[in-house]
Amino acid sequence: MHTPSKWSLLWPVLATIVLPLVAAWFAYPDTHLPPKFGVFPPEFVTQEPAFNLYYFLAVLLAELAVGALLLFPRLFGFRPVTPPAPSPKAPFPAWFWLGLVFTLFFWWLMWARVTPFGDLVYYAFSPMWWGFILVLDGIAYRRSNGNSLLAKKPKTLLLSALVSVGGWYYFEYYNYFVFSNWYYPNGHMPELAHSTVVLLFLIAYTTVWPAIFEWYSLLRTFPKLGARYANGPRLPLPGTLLLVAGFALIVLMVFLPLPLFWVLWIGPMVVIGGQLIRKGVWTPFTTLAQGNWTPLVLIALASLCNGFFWELWNWGSANPNPVPATNPNYWVYDIPYVNVIHIFAEMPLLGYFGYMPFGLLVWLVFLWAGSLFGFDASLDSDPARSAATGADQSAPTLLPYEAR
Repeated sequence: MHTPSKWSLLWPVLATIVLPLVAAWFAYPDTHLPPKFGVFPPEFVTQEPAFNLYYFLAVLLAELAVGALLLFPRLFGFRPVTPPAPSPKAPFPAWFWLGLVFTLFFWWLMWARVTPFGDLVYYAFSPMWWGFILVLDGIAYRRSNGNSLLAKKPKTLLLSALVSVGGWYYFEYYNYFVFSNWYYPNGHMPELAHSTVVLLFLIAYTTVWPAIFEWYSLLRTFPKLGARYANGPRLPLPGTLLLVAGFALIVLMVFLPLPLFWVLWIGPMVVIGGQLIRKGVWTPFTTLAQGNWTPLVLIALASLCNGFFWELWNWGSANPNPVPATNPNYWVYDIPYVNVIHIFAEMPLLGYFGYMPFGLLVWLVFLWAGSLFGFDASLDSDPARSAATGADQSAPTLLPYEAR
């Protein structure tokens, strides 16, 4: 299999960083940069436009279509597939119990906002999430007879945490160009030095990729779920067209940051995905072209599942009484047109569907990093099950998953 050159992988991502700056030079003739560019953690910029019924309905219809595909795949041409047999169960590993203790303790501490442990309350976010990552891995371990990321691929889990830091900073960079779709009202709290806050954010960013990948590994332990989407329409995607469309969307986003606020996620995703397709690197789009939608759907659902916990725990760290402010990582959304219907969350109800393409973007970034730096970016910890489902991310070529 041809190995793509590092430059062929690097230049499109560098272009996604440079293009917004070039566009901003013309979009903001006085400052050449969007408001509050570079302030970290990002702050509130401007009040988003009011609710727009037409925009809301357009987004709602798109999300209902996606929901219909997930709930009724046969209506969209998916054919039944006999799922592989479930794996035997293994006992919960020791780290599951350790993670459960960390999750419950720091969850209580973050929501209670009390300080019987001194300043520990300010640092609760990341230990809680790493505890939850261990819990998810422990459940996957039990359901897959010991085939979890931590048990079989600890290096991959560690690398995902490192990529997560750079990846989320990359998205924070894009956030400046859409007037801060999200911001951190406690990011400059006087109780903590700014250097401490920056360090806390850096540590918090290590949890994003591992949490989504653990959810993906857990969802793969439900054979019937994956089989629902394993034999559907073949949809080959043109890499060059995706690449060009992504660049165009990114430039337009800078000039139209409010109506195109969603390009923050979609633009980089299609650029990176398009180039990986062009260079023959495995992505969830590879099996999509063969009719197997399972990897793409499961990573989208993994991100959605994790999103509910992100939003619930974030909301509870400052609500219903926002004083005292004890979570510097707490965020608030400032999303145009659709920022309505909040159910125990700062995230508007329609916004949850945004987690689905975000999960795909997270995976594409990891696959891109693996190809660029030469590490194993496969999430597969069970080769036998991967062979049965055609979802081995490390395989250079894949056979389509056909009904037998």
